[in-house]
Amino acid sequence: MLEKKETQTAPASIQTALERLASAEGRRVLSRVYGKKDSPAALCRCQDILYRAAEAFPGLTAPLCLISSPGRTELGGNHTDHNQGRVLAAAVRLDALAATAPSGDMSVRLVSEGYEEVRIDLSELEPLKDEEGKTAALIRGTARYLKDYGYQVGGFVAFLSSLVPPGSGLSSSACVEVLFAAIFSHLFNAGCVDWPILAKAGQYAENAYFGKPCGLMDQMACAGGGVLAIDFKDPKTPRWRRLEVDFLKKGYALAIIQTGGSHEDLTEDYAAIPTEMKAIASAFGRESLRGISPAELLAGAKQLRDYHGDRALLRAMHFVAENDRVPKMVAALKKGKIDRYLKKVDDSGISSWLFLQNVLPRGDGREQGLALALALTAQFLGKEGACRVHGGGFSGTIQAYLRPKRLPAFRDFMDSVFGPGSVLEADLRPEGVLRLA
Repeated sequence: MLEKKETQTAPASIQTALERLASAEGRRVLSRVYGKKDSPAALCRCQDILYRAAEAFPGLTAPLCLISSPGRTELGGNHTDHNQGRVLAAAVRLDALAATAPSGDMSVRLVSEGYEEVRIDLSELEPLKDEEGKTAALIRGTARYLKDYGYQVGGFVAFLSSLVPPGSGLSSSACVEVLFAAIFSHLFNAGCVDWPILAKAGQYAENAYFGKPCGLMDQMACAGGGVLAIDFKDPKTPRWRRLEVDFLKKGYALAIIQTGGSHEDLTEDYAAIPTEMKAIASAFGRESLRGISPAELLAGAKQLRDYHGDRALLRAMHFVAENDRVPKMVAALKKGKIDRYLKKVDDSGISSWLFLQNVLPRGDGREQGLALALALTAQFLGKEGACRVHGGGFSGTIQAYLRPKRLPAFRDFMDSVFGPGSVLEADLRPEGVLRLA
């Protein structure tokens, strides 16, 4: 398809972007974002999306630009960010890619592969009840946040294609939230909106417009890129630092295993975790669990379980241990102690399963995909590697570290249980959301 299009004259709306992609600098950017061996395929994908955008918006005169937003993987700090905790997260090479241009007014047209077209008017930025849980809410919410922050917003057209599978635990939602914020940045603010603000715009849209409670970790990882150690002690201005990490050089591949479960209808389960943690914190006169010690939880165990229940106390115990675990994981990575780091990965997984309790979903017990995937992976790996629940939990994915030479056999084994394509290699991406062309 691309070879045929390349023999034709490119529409005026995509000529500049195609030239930038084909330039030496454009190819260097693609190599950095997608990896050297995958950059030729990435170039073809970028070209194809530009042509499809031109077909979707045939009357467009404004030049289209190309913006990429990565998915993310959580390396440590499971359900800690919403209680002023520490996390370790990274961007991955799987991304959402949008070819976009100003519409010339306040109207938005979004064409996405596999979804219905979205049309909204940004003349009104108040949240709309009938948009809750829909893509339109994320666009309107990011626009409102950026406008309130002093930035310009306007209408746009966009053709969007995503390689981040929904329900994969790679945060497809935060990925597109940050992408929408970046569209406003590049189309109307010369790309000058700093990535932490893009992340906050995405979180605001998800919380206040989409109707789903979430912390800021996912959006920061997608917006910032690389491997980030983030401290949410002050949630309004989280502190972060970037780490240089290459698991392959340390002899391990990072894989995400999709168990086939969906994150849909799990909002109540996710919301219960921060609610119960903060209920325990309130017993100590605090807004969050940050700063509460294991000794304090043990001393108050009888009263805490009587007033707030056993699960809330167990989840608080997870937070305290996990929040202390993250800096130890960071220290191990900085010192190159991969075995020490992997031991902490296993400890995180055990804590999430036994204390946080975000491995088993509600129901009759017949479907326990995460638990089964963890058990099978642990037996496959033996003493060489590590695994843990990945992301929000209850359904979706787990994470595993294993020797690259064992990856083909592992993929065949897991595919035989969970279906073809269940194992994704989570190659880390050094770049966050950015304009490619």
